[in-house]
Amino acid sequence: MSMKQTITDKLTAAFSPSHLNVIDESENHRGHGGWREGGETHFRVQIAADAFQSMSRVGQHRAINEVLADELASSVHALAIEVKKPA
Repeated sequence: MSMKQTITDKLTAAFSPSHLNVIDESENHRGHGGWREGGETHFRVQIAADAFQSMSRVGQHRAINEVLADELASSVHALAIEVKKPA
C-alpha cells in the first residue's frame, strides 16, 4: 500500500472527514533534506471534519500528528496540514 493511501485510511478511520485530500509533494522537494528516490516523503493534508470543531489549531495538528506518528517516525519527512471548516 502506498504511503498516500495509508495516510488517507488512517485519517478517515480516526476523524471521518467530510473532506480529505492527501497530496504527495515529494517531487517539489527533490534534492532537499529528507527526500528519497521514489517520493512518498513530503505530504500535504487538507481535511475537514466535525471532530476538529472544538479543538484549537494546535490541538488539530497534534491530533493528526498522533494518528500518523508511526509514519512520521519512519518514512514521512514532512507533513503540511490544512484544517478546513466542514461544508
